[in-house]
Amino acid sequence: MSRPEQILKQYWGYDAFRPLQREIIGSVLDGKDTLALLPTGGGKSLCYQVPALVNDGFCLVISPLIALMQDQVSRLMEQDVPATCIHSGMPYNEVRRTLDNAMHGTYKLLYVSPERLQTRLFGEYMTEFDVSLIAVDEAHCISQWGHDFRPNYLKIATLREVFPKTPILALTATATMDVQEDIVKQLKLQKPILFKQSFARDNIFYDVRYSENKNADTQNNIDTSCSIIYCRSRKQTENVGKFLAQTGINTAVYHAGMNKENREQAQELWMSNKAPVMVATTAFGMGIDKSDVRMVLHYDAPEHPEAYYQEAGRAGRDGKESLALALYNSSDIKRLRDSVALQYPPEEYLRKVYQAVVEYLQIPIGTEPDQYYPFDLADFCRKFSFQANEAIHALKLLEQEDLWTLSESVYQPATIVFTADRHSLDGLAHAHPDLHYLTVGLLRMYNTIFHFPTPVRESAIARQLKMNKEELLIKLERLDNMELLKYNRPGEGPQLFFHHYRVDSRHLIIDLNRIDTLRKRHQARTDAMIAFLENNKDCREWILLTYFGEEPMKDCGHCDVCRDKRFVARNDKEIKKELLKIIQVHGSISLQQLVANYPAAVKRQALEVVREMIDGCEIAMENNTIRVNQK
Repeated sequence: MSRPEQILKQYWGYDAFRPLQREIIGSVLDGKDTLALLPTGGGKSLCYQVPALVNDGFCLVISPLIALMQDQVSRLMEQDVPATCIHSGMPYNEVRRTLDNAMHGTYKLLYVSPERLQTRLFGEYMTEFDVSLIAVDEAHCISQWGHDFRPNYLKIATLREVFPKTPILALTATATMDVQEDIVKQLKLQKPILFKQSFARDNIFYDVRYSENKNADTQNNIDTSCSIIYCRSRKQTENVGKFLAQTGINTAVYHAGMNKENREQAQELWMSNKAPVMVATTAFGMGIDKSDVRMVLHYDAPEHPEAYYQEAGRAGRDGKESLALALYNSSDIKRLRDSVALQYPPEEYLRKVYQAVVEYLQIPIGTEPDQYYPFDLADFCRKFSFQANEAIHALKLLEQEDLWTLSESVYQPATIVFTADRHSLDGLAHAHPDLHYLTVGLLRMYNTIFHFPTPVRESAIARQLKMNKEELLIKLERLDNMELLKYNRPGEGPQLFFHHYRVDSRHLIIDLNRIDTLRKRHQARTDAMIAFLENNKDCREWILLTYFGEEPMKDCGHCDVCRDKRFVARNDKEIKKELLKIIQVHGSISLQQLVANYPAAVKRQALEVVREMIDGCEIAMENNTIRVNQK
């Protein structure tokens, strides 16, 4: 067994790699720049985590998603893989300690947000790092022509000057041919090896339906074994979750406006299938390892094909048949058409938003760049009378002008580091035995707590030491006040990283030609999404594959359009025979599940046959559950 396979088995428990993973790992271990396109659920993270453990030094991972970085670090630490992350919002001293530890070989993986690469502090340490691999996650963010451009990604290429012999691995799930070429150009990849898995997902059945009553259609079609329902807004998420709960469906709700405890509780209920239906905004699902999602339902039409493909791809990661159902109506089409003007407002509005931001943050003209500020979007809009939906797009557009970086809501876990020596702590035994008991417990639970701020869970400490949480927090504060340790309470909130010299809004330079080009690209993606939704002639998978630059050889045969073609001119006897067979196989089945596999053109006919069978006492229905009548 080769070294990569040994590591895969030792740390992850798998006997074999997924398709293309081993080839990608082999390429980077050979020191070659590599571009890997793997669909959602294809196992991109292993492609750099395994080489990090094979090589000396550590892997530097650049990712824009702070919550995902924190989640991956937590998982790696649970698997005894030394890893950490640096992102916006971390205290200066904690960043310095982390960089010190990285320089001395403490970690095998160091995750950083792209803006961190340009800070003076990071630059001071960078030349001392032993970096074996540079992994760029969500690499499509480097392309201005992609759907999620991040200007800070353009600066990643400067790493090449510091680490000229270190291979770069660029990873993404969605990239058109133009974006792939732009990734290679902007990252300055040298003779890159391209690994591209087909965008075809044979086990995902695409289905698009026009709906004027989305609540009813969601209730009637949702797979209650395990599903995700995506909504565009937090309010819509809560409304749909409440509606489904009232119908008796065990439902969890997840969006960024909830506090961390409630989000974790919702995720745990869904992961354990106690609430098998998750209603969430579109960020949910990134990096979550749950393979048995049988349905992804888009309650609102997605913004563009890239988003649709990535979100739908969170279904069926176990390879079993799964459904991607999208509901849309005339309001969705209007929203998509209006999105061009909404997301690309006029120059005057952009200058107005810029001026409001610097006033809100109280940044005088000439203030030094590279500083973090707490930024509450709702409060900002309220104080300056902006509509939130319009303001957020202007903020993002100005972000792409490299004026600032808006972070997501960042959860900072509680951290503890001892500032006193062992002798001082031992002295507590006589004067404060209760505090001495706590310090001994902390030392036993966290072996790094003497060296650097260590993330802790107060509830776990309280449980281990058999004290209530309130008592624990009081004692931690006492130890902090006695300067025996530094205790940072957990915190949460979005931030704005301001990284240019503040100027008068009238003199702000805005690249209007670039924005106009982006506007046209957005228009093309929007037109493609509308065409996909309104299409009733061409295979849906064929449309998606063509959009991403593939040349499909045949129709998928199982999307709604393909099924409609196959189910033309069915007769009642044939449908009745099929229905009876399905009921007999299941023993009992809901009406929705019974007719779920029929396309819209045949479903009404199938429902009529079911009613005739009930009237003829061939089958019985009670509480929406159908079974064969016993004779």
